[in-house]
Amino acid sequence: MPTATPVQRKVTRPRADALRNRERIITAAREMFVEYGPDVPLDEIARRAGVGNATVYRNFPDRDALVREVVCFVIDRTARAAEEALAETGDAFAALERFVHTAADERISALCPMVSTTFDQNHPDLEAARKRAEQTVEEVMDRAKAAGRLRPDVCVGDLMLAVNQLSRPPAGADCISMDRFAHRLLQLFLDGLRAPARSVLPGTAATMEDFRQT
Repeated sequence: MPTATPVQRKVTRPRADALRNRERIITAAREMFVEYGPDVPLDEIARRAGVGNATVYRNFPDRDALVREVVCFVIDRTARAAEEALAETGDAFAALERFVHTAADERISALCPMVSTTFDQNHPDLEAARKRAEQTVEEVMDRAKAAGRLRPDVCVGDLMLAVNQLSRPPAGADCISMDRFAHRLLQLFLDGLRAPARSVLPGTAATMEDFRQT
């Protein structure tokens, strides 16, 4: 009895123009969320991205889906910056510096608070992005401590709280005008992280749970 030949199913991949449109929407949304907050009209996002409204809704069925994608995109880019810096130089403190300055450029402090106000904080996509970033920063900090470059009494939560406070004001609060100060303040903070420590820190180290509750 002849054996049936398995049917080979063709895997459909997004067209290059569809991927470009999606990236343009995410980029435009990130810019406008920072400038105006998460309630900016989606029609305005479509206009800035140079696509039709239907294209936005085809990629993101609702506002929560778009906000979540923007936040995950920014978290992933920031974590990747630290990973790439570590791979390029092997210098963990330099990788930490890259992470901190990229977090400012990506406007994490303006975007991450949207997590608690617009969508499910425990969504699996967000959890995966957040876990990757936390593990990356923790590894970089551990390696910097082991190399004697980072003071031993700081933790990931300390770092993230400081970046959040120093890099940008909340979304819609004229973030762009703070650009000329953010990297200066962050570099002062980074210099304070260098070992050997010149003072004893008061209180206890902040955890990531402390950071998420702020």
